Amino acid sequence: MNLLFLGREYSKGADYFRDRLRAKIKELISRAEFVLKELEALYYPRKYRALKNRYYETDQKFKFSYC
Repeated sequence: MNLLFLGREYSKGADYFRDRLRAKIKELISRAEFVLKELEALYYPRKYRALKNRYYETDQKFKFSYC
């Protein structure tokens, strides 16, 4: 809100400043949505594995040990 208030005195005009500010806000929102999707993509496989291990028996002889 402060930026919008300060933009009234911008040399190229308040409308120009407001349009640029609106575009920047939309860009930042889209980036935040992308980051959210990336975090969800990392979170859901972990959740799926935890549910699978909780409700289904796993056969221990097919598990490989890397140690």
